Amino acid sequence: MPDAQIDQMGLQAFDNLKKQKPISTNSKYNQIANCIAGAITQQTGGNWEVVVFDDASPNAFALPGNKIGVHTGMLSLVDNQDQLAAVIGHEIGHVLARHSNERASQELAVSQGMSIIQAVSAPQTALGQTALGLLGVGAQYGILMPYSRVHESEADMIGVDLMAKSGFDPRQSIGLWQKMEQASQGRQPLEFMASQGRQPLEFISTHPSHATRIQDLEKHMPQAMGLFQQAQSMGKQPRCN
Repeated sequence: MPDAQIDQMGLQAFDNLKKQKPISTNSKYNQIANCIAGAITQQTGGNWEVVVFDDASPNAFALPGNKIGVHTGMLSLVDNQDQLAAVIGHEIGHVLARHSNERASQELAVSQGMSIIQAVSAPQTALGQTALGLLGVGAQYGILMPYSRVHESEADMIGVDLMAKSGFDPRQSIGLWQKMEQASQGRQPLEFMASQGRQPLEFISTHPSHATRIQDLEKHMPQAMGLFQQAQSMGKQPRCN
């Protein structure tokens, strides 16, 4: 599908989410999310909008059209700026690799392109649910459409390189996925379980975590560490916490 159509779908979906979901007024959360996303998107170019949604589920997403959403639940789950940078980098990786476009092109005939864009604004319809699922925000509406293992691996590698080039410690990406894996298996700390009301982890639902993910990241880490050291020598040392 033409990238302009996919971008239009992303813009429409993000606009809808901003109308439907409460936006956080927590100045600390907004500062951290914008600081981290700003450092990473300096590497990608373009103007990206970042919105922190007041939602206890630990989730984050990026949409075609340069939109990034972070839930307050994700901000309270991560241990440090580097782990959140791993999440945001991974999500931006899906956008840069045009995964939404690949999924849409596979699922739907191009002739339906315009109706798909319109359908995004009607998430209760079957086509609307499909479109939101393809964009990666279907979990917001209870429609789970996980990314493929290939897409996940691509987003991991793009994301870890992006965070490293931005001056964030790429080793924390492994810590992030270990933390996510523990949370998804019900081994959350009690205070986390209470704060979540035992909600399922949307991020894990739509981003299936395989044992191979961490192995792949470990294999890739020497390259990422080279980028990280290079970024540090250039003075890229974000202070977002």
